[in-house]
Amino acid sequence: MSTHLAADPTATGAAIYPARPEWLTLSAALAEEVPVIADRDDLLVTIAPGAGGGAPACFYPARALIEVDGDHLGVDPATVDPANLSDRPRYAPMWGALTHECGHARHTAWDPPTGAPPGVVAAAMLLEEPRMEAAHIRRRPDDRHWLRACVNGIVAADLHLYVDPATAPHMTPVHAAHTAALLLARADGGVLTRGEVHPVARVIEDVLGADTLAKLRTVWRAALRTADDDRDTMLELGRQWCEILGTDPNEPDPSGTPNASGGSSGTGNANAPVAPSASGAVASPSPLAGAIAAVLGGVAANVAREKVPQDPVAVAAAAKAREVAAEEKTRKAARSVFALGGPRTGRSAIAGSRPPTREERAAARVLARALDTAGVRERVAVRSTSDVPPGRVRMRGVRAAEAQRAAGAMVTAEPFTRITRAQVPAPPLRVGVACDVSGSMKWAREHVASAAWILADAARHTRVPAQTASVVFGHHVRPLTRPGTHPAEVTEFDANDNWEDIPTAIDALDGALGLSRPGTARLLVIVSDGEFPDQPRRDGQKRLNRLRATGCAVLWLTTSHTDTPLDGATVHQLTDPTTTAHIIGRAATTALRATAR
Repeated sequence: MSTHLAADPTATGAAIYPARPEWLTLSAALAEEVPVIADRDDLLVTIAPGAGGGAPACFYPARALIEVDGDHLGVDPATVDPANLSDRPRYAPMWGALTHECGHARHTAWDPPTGAPPGVVAAAMLLEEPRMEAAHIRRRPDDRHWLRACVNGIVAADLHLYVDPATAPHMTPVHAAHTAALLLARADGGVLTRGEVHPVARVIEDVLGADTLAKLRTVWRAALRTADDDRDTMLELGRQWCEILGTDPNEPDPSGTPNASGGSSGTGNANAPVAPSASGAVASPSPLAGAIAAVLGGVAANVAREKVPQDPVAVAAAAKAREVAAEEKTRKAARSVFALGGPRTGRSAIAGSRPPTREERAAARVLARALDTAGVRERVAVRSTSDVPPGRVRMRGVRAAEAQRAAGAMVTAEPFTRITRAQVPAPPLRVGVACDVSGSMKWAREHVASAAWILADAARHTRVPAQTASVVFGHHVRPLTRPGTHPAEVTEFDANDNWEDIPTAIDALDGALGLSRPGTARLLVIVSDGEFPDQPRRDGQKRLNRLRATGCAVLWLTTSHTDTPLDGATVHQLTDPTTTAHIIGRAATTALRATAR
């Protein structure tokens, strides 16, 4: 029978009085956490060295008490903060043992009846271990990590694996079946994996035989599907277990392990050495015991590599802090680029300006009309009710109103229903353009300068509220057009740099236009071959991922299939660079229409 579930209703737990006040403080802190885990608010918790009835932890149903052995904590109790989920990995086995007992408190909702055969009860309580854990992780999936973290201590205590070779599992059918219920059934229940228990499964099958093991597996799988309070089914499965193994149902504990109802004689310490034999030599463990130890060690190693469940509150707070820091960085970049014009020195330079051509003015007007068309929304039907006409009469509402008048109550029924169609306002449009001015991008100078002016001029002709801005990036980032302005001339630039500061370019456009803030149709256009050094490429990818996560569309314009744009952007290869403005405009209208859906 389990060494950590005191099924005896007279069991009251060990009288543990911590010598240090830190244990009392920690006990109270753990008691604050268990109501959420166990879904009940009447549990008491005591943690102290020597508590737990000889196991890492023990649950006493009669007193609604969970005891935890402080020797398994592994850290100074004064430093433990159970309310902080990120602190729990420091003492994962102890937290797993506490979680296991909370699982008993919530899901072991049956007691053995008086007069039941003790062997049947012992088998049923053995099957209760994997059944309870399977039920617990169905309710709280993230707790699987902590249950895995305590498997070494819990199973070793139940099997007395490290205490004395005389009580450790031997190559007998009863011990093999006991091990199967504690390890193989946990794999079927989803706490362990079949790969982890495979070494011990082979030894168990060698001892029991394939047919007997298959029959036992049918029994424990039935237990995994049994309800928390179905005592009769659990006892019937315990009877079948004894029948398959050929054990006497009246034998108190066929496995030979101590009964936990009054505490266990074993320490259950997973770190204790193997005891020497009477001759003074350390006895060799059986192949079954060796396989169990290998499995438990493998599980512990896997748990150490697993990602710990995250606290949703802490995750949200960290995400909020990162977003605030990112927004502050974009504001600084926008001020540096658009308010100050970027650094006064450096190779990235503006070459001058020229008046727009007739073709560029015409293109701006065409683009403005296209944006207006994209911003048109269909009328949506809005259903409303009223106590007076006009509208369609609903007889249910009429009868309700009559009943309210007859009762002398205030009439609240609204029997008239009508449908009105309202125009949905078009969302504002924000478009930012960034052009690479490294030496390999000389082909784009004239076309991007023209497209930037066309976009800025089109924005002032649209009925859709629109803002645009454009920058060039090389060693430094400099503005071509600024948000909210309508430049009279086309700004031209050089392209002879050997560095690409794309992170600052994206930050500046984000800070100036709010590309990461929902509520508008947003588009970022990047004109580049993507041949960046590692650092700006890595940081630029982070910025692009952040924008896309907020719903901002990203268009990347290239001229060759060998170009290497950042991941996640919509790539368009320009076969005719003179169509750059048309391509950007089409992408902007697509962003507007996408916002309408």
